[in-house]
Amino acid sequence: MDESNFTEETLASEQVFDGRLLKVFSDKVRLPDGVESVREYVKHPGAVVVIAVLDNGKLLFERQYRYPLRGVFLEVPAGKIDPGEHILDTARRELREETGYKAKTWRHLGTMHPCIGYADERIEIFWAHGLTFVGAELDHGEILEVTEMSVADALLAVRDGEITDAKTITALLWAEKILSGAWPLTL
Repeated sequence: MDESNFTEETLASEQVFDGRLLKVFSDKVRLPDGVESVREYVKHPGAVVVIAVLDNGKLLFERQYRYPLRGVFLEVPAGKIDPGEHILDTARRELREETGYKAKTWRHLGTMHPCIGYADERIEIFWAHGLTFVGAELDHGEILEVTEMSVADALLAVRDGEITDAKTITALLWAEKILSGAWPLTL
C-alpha cells in the first residue's frame, strides 16, 4: 500500500497551550487531495502500563480518582515516562511506587496509542512476574488502593462497565491471550 496517498503535509504549526504534562498544537496541513485543513492535537510524553502477575495468577489493580471524569476507576498500574527515562525503568518505578511490588522478570509486549485522533500519546505495555512486596512509595498527592483480581473477573468487569480505561482493557487482552497460551510468552 502506498502511504503517500494518505499523508498530510504540515504547512504551519503553532503551540497554543504549554502545560506541565500536555502541550497542545494547531497545525495547518495540506491533505493528499490538495485541500488545506487544520489539525489540533495534544503532545504527550508517553506512558507505560504494567500487567503485574502475582504467584496466585491474579493481576494487580489500582482504584484511584481521575479528575477529568470526576470518578474512581479500576486500572492496572501505569505512569508517565519522565524525560530521558528508559521505558523499562519507568515500568519498574511505577510498579514499585504505586503497588509496592518489584518484579523478577520483565517483558516488553508492545505499544498502544490510546487516542490517535487527537494525541500522539503512546503507552508501552509490560509484563511483570515473580513479584515481591517491598513497600509502596506513592508520589506526593497520589491516593490509591491496590487490589488483585483474576483475568476472568476483570474481563467481566469490562463487560459490565466497571472497567472502562482503555489501557487496562488493552492490557487485559494481552493478559488473557498470554495466560491462555494463545500468545506464547518466553520467560
